Amino acid sequence: MEKQLTITLKTLFSAEEVLREELNELGYPDVKVLNRAVQITGSWRDVYFLNLHTRCAISIVVEIATFRIRDEKDLYKQAKKIDWTQYFSSDKTFAVKGSVFSTLFSHTQYPFLLVKDAIVDTFRDKEGIRPDVNIKKPQVLFDIHIKENLVTLSLNTSGLPLYMRGYREEVGMAPLNEVLAAVMIRMSGWDRKSTFLDPFCGSGTLLIEAALLAANIPSCIERQHFAFKNFNDFDNEAWEIIQAEARKNFKKIDFELLGSDIDSEMIFAAKRNIRPLQIARNINLSVKSFEEWKDLDMKPGTLICNPPYGERMGEEINEMYENLGNWFKQELTGFSCWIISSNLEAMKFIGLKPSRKIKLYNGDLECSFRQFQMFSGSKKDEVMRKLEA
Repeated sequence: MEKQLTITLKTLFSAEEVLREELNELGYPDVKVLNRAVQITGSWRDVYFLNLHTRCAISIVVEIATFRIRDEKDLYKQAKKIDWTQYFSSDKTFAVKGSVFSTLFSHTQYPFLLVKDAIVDTFRDKEGIRPDVNIKKPQVLFDIHIKENLVTLSLNTSGLPLYMRGYREEVGMAPLNEVLAAVMIRMSGWDRKSTFLDPFCGSGTLLIEAALLAANIPSCIERQHFAFKNFNDFDNEAWEIIQAEARKNFKKIDFELLGSDIDSEMIFAAKRNIRPLQIARNINLSVKSFEEWKDLDMKPGTLICNPPYGERMGEEINEMYENLGNWFKQELTGFSCWIISSNLEAMKFIGLKPSRKIKLYNGDLECSFRQFQMFSGSKKDEVMRKLEA
């Protein structure tokens, strides 16, 4: 029987439950929720499958060893006991990265150097040759996590972060992380079959992630580079089967996803990003402001947008958010409207009481992701209609 691996999927702040739900949907019922991560047990086939299919994970690591240490020297001794040559060959470059929360080390980078030395010395002792270190673009990446005296060493199976999907050629001035976009879409509760609208679409990230989700197309289907391909025991046949199975399960979608932006260059960029994807014909893009979306001939749906936060707009930003709220009331009856912004003051000018508030981070910016449910009539009337139905 294949050895069961401890597989940790790292994610964003506040996204743990969303990722757990996604894994449940993918057929993994037993999920342990951690801080900015979830954990399961599985096989290498699961590792390949999850790297392809998860939309809400940043990286996927497999535990190699866990142990306790007494001091700095003890970390090297324990790491030297591991046969690192079983994971990769000396012609591959590698790096050691991670996080350190321990009073045993005066410099948080020092543990990475100790583990790096243990890896190099193991290769030199066993094979008489050492692999090269490449901090920026390693072919093999090891992850170290230290909390006081407890050390966990893992193999990063993704390499580059999984928000690097492989489909986006161009980005805008303030690009939205693809993983964050996928998290927001799941948090919104969008049913994957009704209208999806983004009136500040930029280079199209939210629209693309929504369309891929609705069509059951893995977000990383176009991505070529995964670190697990550089491991000694990489099973290319299993990987090809997983990709082929994914392609068999694509769905046709029979609705449009609508996007616009006032910047024509951004719309051109979005079109270039969308063009190679199978869902391109389902995404309708136009150059216009949100206020130009009037008399929308469509059934109610979901709006998710990442409007300007106003760093360079001065007082104009408050007016824009006020106009946005008025547009919601006048044109989007029945819609569930979601906005992410770091400008909490400007959000007040929307003039509507949010149904939900969720704290998220867009890069280093602390943001609020807020829902405005646009009922027809009063909220009380809507509740009564649901009770009568």
